[in-house]
Amino acid sequence: MKACDSCSGRVEIGKNHQKIPVLQRGIGMILIYVPLLTFPFVIASAYLTYYHLIMVGAKNLKTWGDFIPDRASHRYNLKNQITMERSFSVSMAQSKLFWILNCTWYCPYSVALFEWHAYMVKIVENWWCPFTHQKKEDYKNATIDKSFWHLYPTDTAKLEIEDRENPIWNDEQDK
Repeated sequence: MKACDSCSGRVEIGKNHQKIPVLQRGIGMILIYVPLLTFPFVIASAYLTYYHLIMVGAKNLKTWGDFIPDRASHRYNLKNQITMERSFSVSMAQSKLFWILNCTWYCPYSVALFEWHAYMVKIVENWWCPFTHQKKEDYKNATIDKSFWHLYPTDTAKLEIEDRENPIWNDEQDK
C-alpha cells in the first residue's frame, strides 16, 4: 500500500531534476517565462468572460483579486528570503530578488488569473449547458442559482431529472 493513496496521480519532477543536463534545465527556466507574452490575451479573455456574465445577469461573481493570496500570508520578504546554495556556479536561484519576483508576483498572480478564468468558464458552462457529464462535479466551485434552461417551466420539464435537480446549477430555494 502506498503512503498516500490520494497521491497516485502525483507528478514526478524532483526525482528527475538533477538527472537532466544543465543546458536543458536552463532552457526550461527560460520557457516558463515565455507565456508571460500571452498574459494580455488571457487577461482580455478573462475580462470578456467576466463582462459576458455580468451582461447576462450575473451577480456576486468573484474577481481576480479573490484568487490572489494575501501578501501577509507569504512567509518570506526581500529581507529574509532564502536562496539556493547548491545550484551550479552562478544562477538565478541564488538571488533573493529572483525568488521574491517569482513567489510574490509571478506565481500567485498567474495561478490566480487562471483559477479565476477557469471559475468563470465553469459558470458559463453551468449557465448555458446544465447537462451532466463525467467531469461536471468538478464545477462545484462555480455554482449558480439556476441555469438558462431553468428559466421557463416548459424548458425545465424537458431536462432529465438529474439535470433538472442538480444543485450545481439549480438552487432549491427558488422552488
